Amino acid sequence: MTASGISAIALDLGTTSIKAGLLDMDGVLGNIVAEPTPKITVTGGHYESDALAYAAAAEQVLDECITQADGCKILGLCSQRSSFLIWERTTGQPLTPLISWQDNRGAASCEALRVHENLIRDLTGLPLTPYYFAPKLRTILRNNPEWLARLERGELLAGTLDAFLIWRWSGGKHFMTDASMAARTLLMDIRQQQWSPQLCGLFGIPLSILPEIKPSAGLHLQLDNGLILQASVGDQSAALIASVSEERAEALVNLGTGCFVVRYLPDQKIASDGYLRTLVYQDSTQHAHFAIEGTLNSIAAALASYPVGECRIEDLFSGDIFCIAEPSGLGAPYFRNDLGIRFSRPVEHLTQQRIAALLLEAVIFRVARILEDFHRESAIERVYLSGGLSELTCLQQGIARCVPFDVYRLPQAESSLHGAALLAAGMAPAFHREAEKIPAARDTHALPEKYRRWKEWFDVLLDAV
Repeated sequence: MTASGISAIALDLGTTSIKAGLLDMDGVLGNIVAEPTPKITVTGGHYESDALAYAAAAEQVLDECITQADGCKILGLCSQRSSFLIWERTTGQPLTPLISWQDNRGAASCEALRVHENLIRDLTGLPLTPYYFAPKLRTILRNNPEWLARLERGELLAGTLDAFLIWRWSGGKHFMTDASMAARTLLMDIRQQQWSPQLCGLFGIPLSILPEIKPSAGLHLQLDNGLILQASVGDQSAALIASVSEERAEALVNLGTGCFVVRYLPDQKIASDGYLRTLVYQDSTQHAHFAIEGTLNSIAAALASYPVGECRIEDLFSGDIFCIAEPSGLGAPYFRNDLGIRFSRPVEHLTQQRIAALLLEAVIFRVARILEDFHRESAIERVYLSGGLSELTCLQQGIARCVPFDVYRLPQAESSLHGAALLAAGMAPAFHREAEKIPAARDTHALPEKYRRWKEWFDVLLDAV
């Protein structure tokens, strides 16, 4: 990459690493700098790290990238969603650790509010789970009522990681978050794209203590290091921006630790029952871009103990055993914690490779079922696969054989970083996307036929349990 052609700097505030990179005028991302994040300590469901150490690491990565940017001042930021802290306004010193999105301390709050779950999902487009900001903050404030009083007096501030760093890097001038991050707190009405008094009341979190909600793009915020923050967005939103086009009938299947199946929603379209309605980003005109999202939980953990890399496509459809491959319970649209990894018949007599093939089938079939639902609502023409597990040939070919549209794999790395850079530079989503088409031998009917029978078994199981 030539430094003279830099259009934006991007910074990705990840869970395990912090990365920065430069986007050139052709939409190509390069010059990537990375550092591991401070260690997260795990104690009894609490996931915590040092917020100031995180800020220092982010500043180091950003400073190193700036030296290669040849004077470019435009910054795009993307952040892990739902990680947050409370800090002192006058000193900037954290009162709490950086509490990770993985933290489970909000579980009791979710149970206390379970009677309001349908209302919360209607207003937010999300399920009531402890991963989000509101349940965790509710628990903390109920355990520390004096902090709530200090927040209301303005002595303390509470916000997600992006809000803390933007506040810090602007010398306390800007206490804000963008619409995509606010939409994952369980406190924002996604139709109004504003904090909801009703949701704030349910969680016991005063609306007055929350950061200002800004658009994801066109920010023009001057930072103390000389950069201009032009875009700020959640990491999954940034990955979608880099991977699929809103103007085309496309969907993204991100196969990583879990699996996210996402496509943009046409204007005014409401997500089907059970699926998540995601606010992807709000552009500089304050127009909100929405997506529908289905999820598979913890599939990497399900596959980790088995030789999935040795499986061939021919291994997938032999036998008459069906399974579910989500150890922490079914994700959207089902949200069934009572259904983890399950086989239709005992598998103790099977080889490890045969069990691996059954688990891969389960991932393929769940993905195909979600895409089938999306396609029924609004036609899909092509699907893009991303994430580390998308490298598995069996998953690629299996998905391609079970859906009636073209499937491609995106080999591009750092899609979140790329999306944040594109948004900051004002370039079109999915600009300079490279993709490899997955060949699909659709004259081979064995896997689609097993998929049909898996759906019958799966539907009976859902009704029976």
